This record gives sequence, C-alpha cells and structure tokens, in this order.
Amino acid sequence: MNNDFLYREVPALGRRVFRLGLAVNYGIEGADLEWALKQGLNYVFWTPSARRVTQSLKAALKRDRESLILACGPTTGYFGGGIRRACEHLLKNLGTAYLDVFQLFWLGRASAWTPSTIEALVSLRESGLVRAIGLSTHDRKRAGKLAADSPLDMLMIRYNAAHTGAEQDIFPYLTQAKPAIVAYTATRWGGLLKRPKGWEGPVMTPSDCYRFCLSNPHVDLVLTGPKNRRQLQENISNLREKGPLSAEENRRIRDFGQIVHKGSSRFTFRF
Repeated sequence: MNNDFLYREVPALGRRVFRLGLAVNYGIEGADLEWALKQGLNYVFWTPSARRVTQSLKAALKRDRESLILACGPTTGYFGGGIRRACEHLLKNLGTAYLDVFQLFWLGRASAWTPSTIEALVSLRESGLVRAIGLSTHDRKRAGKLAADSPLDMLMIRYNAAHTGAEQDIFPYLTQAKPAIVAYTATRWGGLLKRPKGWEGPVMTPSDCYRFCLSNPHVDLVLTGPKNRRQLQENISNLREKGPLSAEENRRIRDFGQIVHKGSSRFTFRF
C-alpha cells in the first residue's frame, strides 16, 4: 500500500485526508458509512437527501468529531442571510458545533458569488462555525480565477479522463493561494466505463477513473459515489492495491478518455 498516494496533508483543510472521499447520497446505507470510516475514509460529502446515512453520520460525529471531515452546504446560495441560516440549520440538524467544509453548490446555477455571499462565508469561517469555505462549479475558467484570487479554501471541480480542461484552466493558477482541489464525476457518470465505438483496447474500470484523478499532483482527493457496499469495497481495495498510474497506463487512459469525449453527441450538464 502506497501511503503517499492514499493519504495527503491538505493545508487548506488543516487535516490529513484519505484521498478517496465518500459521497453518501447515491444509495449506501448507514452501516456502509460506518464500515467506510473503519477503513480509514475520513472525508464525507453529505446532502440532506442522504437520509439513509444521516443517523449513522450523526453518531460518528458525536463519537469522534475530529476524525471526520464533513463537507456540506446550502441547497441554494444566492443571498448572504440565507447562507447563514442554512449553516445554522445544518449545525442543529447534524448535532455538531462546526462544519469542516461549507460550500456553495453549482456556482452560477444554484448559487452566486457576490459581496453578500462572500461576506457570509468568510464571516462563518471567522466565527468558527465553519473551518473551511468552498464551492463546486463546472465553469473552469471562473474556477481558475477564484483559485488565484479569492478567500476560498476548497474548489470541487469536474475532472476525469474525458474532461481534462482543468489542467489548463485551473491547475496553473494554484501557485499562490492553494485551495484544496476535490475532483468529482471521475467516471463521467459511468460514461468512462463503457466501450466507445472504435476502441479495441481495455475499457476503464472505476478504480482506473479514481487513480487517474489522484495521479495528478494538483488533486487532493476524489469523490466516489457508490450505490452499495460491494462497489465501495471494490473502490477502496483497488485503489490500495494498484496505486498511481504508470506512464503507460496514463497514456492509454488519456487516449481512451479523448475518444469518449469526441464520441459524445452533445455536451450536457449533469448534477
């Protein structure tokens, strides 16, 4: 097991993280979350729709708060007052004194970056109710500007073998302020797990998708959204066994990803 690959100290989060983060809103149960935490996973992306795991999450927070990095945010974030109220509601609902990462979702579609929302986020961090502030977005160029000059501690961005634009639009801007980079849509919503027309080589596996993201030094962690315990077990064990991509694997996977990208009939936002 390559601990340098599996774990990373992330200054923007002030913590050592297991680099496979767990999105709990795709079908896993509370017992699956408890199992994952015992395996060493410590970054949990939670939304109120993940009702099946909420009680287990609350129990884990109560049992050993400092061992877990909890990322969540308001359903919408257009106004500062609403953002503050949403944070207070989440704290009460989850029974915790602080949130590790409080993020705006889908900037430009479900939230806005305005003086009011910025002030609310920074104020929450300064008050200690939130330890780090972040956002998720598909707008790479905007994310690059925010990475270079904003108070953000974290950016959750789309990055996978078919969508590598972050390498030009975001990663070069991480030289001064260094927000944590959380990659998601690693499998391109399953599109990278299917054989594209004209491809004769091996098709990517879920672990290939996660390893691709984590083999980029700019990516601090990647989210996995398993539907059940079996998928979760496979994702963790394969990541541990295989480690970072070799140079040959990287070339093959990039070729595969570009064919998948070119074969798309049209671009569609998926959330």
